[in-house]
Amino acid sequence: MTTPETTSATTQLKPALNAWHLWGLAVGLVISGEYFGWSYGWASAGTLGFLVTALMVALMYTTFIFSFTELTTAIPHAGGPFAYASRALGPTGGFVAGFATLVEFVFAPPAIALAIGAYLNVQYPALDPKLMAVGAYLVFMTLNIVGVKTAATFELFVTVVAIGELLIFMGVVAPGFSWDNFTAKGWAGADEFSIGTLAGIAAAVPFAIWFFLAIEGVAMAAEEAKDPKVTIPRAYIGGILTLLVLAIGVMIFAGGAGDWTKLSNINDPLPQAMKMIVGENSGWLHMLVWIGLFGLIASFHGIILGYSRQIFALARAGYLPARLASVHPRFGTPWLAVIAGGVIGILAIFSDEVIRIGGQTLTANIVTMSVLGAIVMYIMSMWSLFVLRRKEPTLERPFPAIGYPVLPAIALGLALLCLITMVWFNPLVSAIFAGLMALAYGYFRLTAGHRATLAADEDLLPQT
Repeated sequence: MTTPETTSATTQLKPALNAWHLWGLAVGLVISGEYFGWSYGWASAGTLGFLVTALMVALMYTTFIFSFTELTTAIPHAGGPFAYASRALGPTGGFVAGFATLVEFVFAPPAIALAIGAYLNVQYPALDPKLMAVGAYLVFMTLNIVGVKTAATFELFVTVVAIGELLIFMGVVAPGFSWDNFTAKGWAGADEFSIGTLAGIAAAVPFAIWFFLAIEGVAMAAEEAKDPKVTIPRAYIGGILTLLVLAIGVMIFAGGAGDWTKLSNINDPLPQAMKMIVGENSGWLHMLVWIGLFGLIASFHGIILGYSRQIFALARAGYLPARLASVHPRFGTPWLAVIAGGVIGILAIFSDEVIRIGGQTLTANIVTMSVLGAIVMYIMSMWSLFVLRRKEPTLERPFPAIGYPVLPAIALGLALLCLITMVWFNPLVSAIFAGLMALAYGYFRLTAGHRATLAADEDLLPQT
């Protein structure tokens, strides 16, 4: 068994990231959501209905980030939400937040990897998309192991390229934009709003969340940030504002390019929207298709960094096997945590067509599972914020929550509404999520004795 002294000496991460690295991570974690996935919300809500859903979710994320930043700067810990909930709510609260965060970050990458593989398969039909997805895992797992600064610098580069491509898309389709196209049958297939539209608007919530999912992953790089009390707020505020502009922009310009119903059930809405304006032989279109890969890579690469830090933090605290908290002696990264999450993702890729739930592929369901994990984590984080304000009023808070208590309460209320909606429209996946949490809780209880032997992590304990 690893002794507390050994664990402490071999599980320290190196601070190497500046505000630009963290901003690139904040935007890069999410930006694939601007390229694909969100347009499925049009199928149930229509363009105008989905705009309402997206604005509600955008409000939730904005108020959440303005509140969440208080936690990340007051407790800069690689565990992120796990650490905040442990400190505020005790070990069981930490378990719930840690499990939810792990589900969010481990289950999202297989879907993005398969999208990368499918994209390469379109360009090169002889290539097996699943093998290309596995290849993406191997490449970016290696990059994350080699060093966090190298990984974050690469993330910043691909994020900037992906942002530039989205701006080019908006500029190219703007001359052909028509508001009449965007609003035609925009209320769940009808031209007028009605009570019946509300069900479609509610059902589109997961796809609106996909616009912003995983931005909170920056919190898991907190131990590797230089001066986190300054750099993290800048990254978060800059990141959420960047994503708000991009999300609303691509949605409106794509919807106004032509018949939006042709974009509502496909994985490449932006190239198809541009094709409506410039034709399929345009150089602009080919550039969008190629450079669009950078958006997928940015999110995939960033989420690998996020899941590895969550696995690392949970293992260091005794919630997962201690071996997963090992830091590479040369590169200073949690290399076994990177590999562990990758193994789960690769197994999911090869099980995609084998395991079907509710008539959908495994990947389609784990995307919903990932969103469920995110929503539970948001609720636990906002709850922890309120509890810590009461229990630790003297805790140093370099960036107090903006508009406290109103904005955190809005974030919490909207997250609860999203959770109710998700469970209502996805009962089977929600039951599987609850079942997995119950199994994990059994492991949590069985390993309580082991955690009692570990040296206490002061960041996880309430300060008196």
